[in-house]
Order: sequence, then C-alpha cells, then structure tokens
Amino acid sequence: MKFNTKIIHGGQQHDPSTGAVMPPIYQTSTYAQTSPGQHKGYIYSRAANPTRSALENAFASIENGTHGFAFSSGLSAIDCVLRKLNPGDEVIAGDDLYGGTYRIFTQMFQKYGLKFHFVDMNFVENITNSINKNTKLIWLETPTNPLMKIADIEEITKAVKTINTDILVSVDNTFATPYLQRPLDLGVDIVMHSATKYLGGHSDLLMGALMVKDEKLAKELHFIQFASGAVASPMDSFLALRGVKTLHIRMQRHCENGKAVAAYLVNHPKVKEVYYPGLKSHPNHEVAKKQMKDFGGMVSFKLKDESQKAAFTFLENTKVFTLAESLGGVESLVNHPTTMTHATIPEPERLKIGITDSLIRLSVGIEDIDDLLEDLEQALSK
Repeated sequence: MKFNTKIIHGGQQHDPSTGAVMPPIYQTSTYAQTSPGQHKGYIYSRAANPTRSALENAFASIENGTHGFAFSSGLSAIDCVLRKLNPGDEVIAGDDLYGGTYRIFTQMFQKYGLKFHFVDMNFVENITNSINKNTKLIWLETPTNPLMKIADIEEITKAVKTINTDILVSVDNTFATPYLQRPLDLGVDIVMHSATKYLGGHSDLLMGALMVKDEKLAKELHFIQFASGAVASPMDSFLALRGVKTLHIRMQRHCENGKAVAAYLVNHPKVKEVYYPGLKSHPNHEVAKKQMKDFGGMVSFKLKDESQKAAFTFLENTKVFTLAESLGGVESLVNHPTTMTHATIPEPERLKIGITDSLIRLSVGIEDIDDLLEDLEQALSK
C-alpha cells in the first residue's frame, strides 16, 4: 500500500464478531477461558487488549515495522527502552532534547547506574568518538525539541553499526511523524513517539509508542511492557487509532502553515532568529531535505529583545495560538521552553545550547494561515 492508504488500512481488519469497520472499545480487564489456559488469544488487558492490538498493528504498519507497542505516555515508552539496559551501561544522546527525556535520563536512570553523554549530533564524529565498550544505546531526536536540529539518521546509524552492531539506535520521531520520515527504513532499531502529539492529533489523550522490526527485540520490549504495566487504555487506543487515520491530511496542512509562519518570522523586525529546517538558512537544511518528505509544523524563534519580559508580553497576547504545554494538535499552541517544557534542565545546560529566555516554540496548527499570521503580528506589536 502507498502511505496515504496504509495510514487508514495498514494492519487493520474488520471486527470478526460483528464486522464493525472501526475496532470496538473493549473496555474490559479480563477474558473468559473455557478451561485453564484455553482462551481466544486474550487473557488480561495488561498483556493485550483487542483495541490496543488494533492500534499497535497500525503503529507497526505506518513506520514500516513488524511490531508496535502502545504505552500510557511518551515517557513510559522511553522508560521501556531504558529498562533494557543494565547498571554500568552508557547512552549517547543529543544535547538538545525534550525536557522530560533529559529528566528521566539524568534524575531517574542515572541514579540506577546508567551513564549518559550529551553531544552535538550535527557532527557524527561527536557520537563515534564517545562510543566505548559500555555503550549500549544511541538516542536521537530529530528534529530536536526545541531548537529544531536535524541529525542525519542514516549516516549516524551506519557509523555506529560499523563500530558495534549490538549498539541499539533509537529515534524519537515525534516531531517528524512517519508521514515525513521513517527511521526504521534508514537502519535504526527502535522508533519512539509521544503519540499524545501528532499521531493522536487532537490534544485529547496521553500515549507513547515504540515500533521495531527485529523479532527478538520486539519480544524483549513486550515483556517489559507487560511486566511494568504502563500500557495504553482501550479508550485512548480507540482515540489514537482514529487520529492516525487522518495523520496524512493533517500533516500536509501543518507543513504548509509551518513554512508560511517561518517565512513570516524571518522577515519580522522584532525577530532575531528562526529555527525551522525548511529554511535554506538552517544549518542542516540539506540533511532535512534528504531524509524528510517535508519540514513539519514546529517552528521556534528568538526575539531581538532577549528579556523574559518581552517573551512573556508576546506569550500573553496571542489569541489564536494558545499558551500551553504539548504540541501536534489541530490547534496552534505557543510555548516558552525555559519556564515550561524545559524548565527541569539546569540553566547552565540550557544556555550552553541556546535555550534562552527569548526562545519561543510554536506548534503551528491547521487553522487558516491568514488568521495565524495576523495573530502573530498583533502579539509581536505589543
């Protein structure tokens, strides 16, 4: 199937008992057995639930994987990957990460004996030079949150696997979505999503996702998911599956609006810098062109007035853009990373990579572009 068909039909079948086109919400915790161990494939909903199974099959399909897993949040999906590691193992990650990822790395798993190295992944040698006998996982985020850095997925994966094929490479594909890039096709082992964002698409659920191709790895991840229990609920699974089916048409508008917003901001006299991989001025624009179908709806920018007061004035005066956490919904959101999504990252670390008080992150929705541009204009004029 082509992607736009697969997004609707991939991994799906009509409900075998009724013929329902959409999988029902199997709001049940347990399942009847005719004799001990004799059942219809389902025992207890922590292990598997028909609604979640339908979603997980869709997840696998849209990333060209063989297995998908739906978790109760994006961070619980990351937690599952990290639980594969042992004390003394080391992880190499990008220096620009979602604040929640940085927090779970440094404030939780670091105290359990894992060691994390944060490097600028614009340069592959920063990764390869950090690899040692204890390295077990490379964690990529591309585009990154919030500075929109682009890591060359294929080049990094080839370089890492040349050194040691046993090192896992995982990509957080939340910002791009499988509509724009499919990391499993570029050689990585694990794709992760905060499905709360674009995959759900309507700001009405919490969910994480993992997709893989390797059978052994899939079994290991499923055991961790089952044993730790951070699974997606039937209702959220139903909502996410509904959201996935419109991903392609939503992303087309997100990309269209994102490009227009970035072009507007580049020419605004109050804007110092715009971070968007679709701009030719972006340092990784050519890499983005190579591995992405389009450039997405996430745009970050800095004001020339670098004070927090100037940023707050803008943030408090948008009308169509809603000041809120999260991203990827049909509605446009605006975020202040230093006080919101990335507040848990120590200030020296934030400043070192450029997350300053004047940095603003936009999740550009699918509203009429004229309304979005007018809203930015009036808020910037305050």
